[in-house]
Amino acid sequence: MTTGDDPILAALAMRALESVRDGAVVGLGSGRAASAFVRALGRRLGEGLRVRAVPTSEATGALARQYGIPLVGLDDVAGIDVTVDGADEVDPHLDLIKGYGGALVREKVVAAASHEVIIVVGSEKLVPVLGSRGIVPVAVLPFALGFCRRRLAALGCRPQLRNAGGQPFVSDGGSYILDCGVDQIREPRRLDDSIRAIPGVAGTGLFLDIADRVLVGESSGVRELRRAP
Repeated sequence: MTTGDDPILAALAMRALESVRDGAVVGLGSGRAASAFVRALGRRLGEGLRVRAVPTSEATGALARQYGIPLVGLDDVAGIDVTVDGADEVDPHLDLIKGYGGALVREKVVAAASHEVIIVVGSEKLVPVLGSRGIVPVAVLPFALGFCRRRLAALGCRPQLRNAGGQPFVSDGGSYILDCGVDQIREPRRLDDSIRAIPGVAGTGLFLDIADRVLVGESSGVRELRRAP
């Protein structure tokens, strides 16, 4: 175990590694749990495993390079065999809210290009209804910031511009992030469709019908949840 890997994250990473075959193309997610997987994957490469990887953020790419993981872009591969990523909320249907780290657009593209998407989370990320933590991140073009903020407010969201160091947070793809205050979301597909219909929105943190499996780290071990057929 390396610095930064608590026992639950380390166990999640090792369980996710079981789904990575030799020669696979692997999507690398962002966040603490996904970073633990990147470190575990790098150590496995030192034991002879061969993979190529597509990172979802510059930070993940930098970590992967530290561990000698060969990186490729989506233009370089026909598809991704498996992506391992984290989430900020997971509901009983395995629908997700992501984007607290700001990489939601790239994360969604990589997930869409993947044959299988595995989400790794601690049990505290399980919620009865999406929106339980009160925020849905929305990525918007800087040019459309004011327009998108007004349209989101009209939908009943409470958009707040994410800041970093006193300046607007800018994602790796050049988007601003509006953290939309929400109550529990009873119709996530309707909300997602409504937000994505706003010109200038680059992506939402609602990840619906995307996760194939969710690995939940608990003090007693790792529990696996599968999407209902």
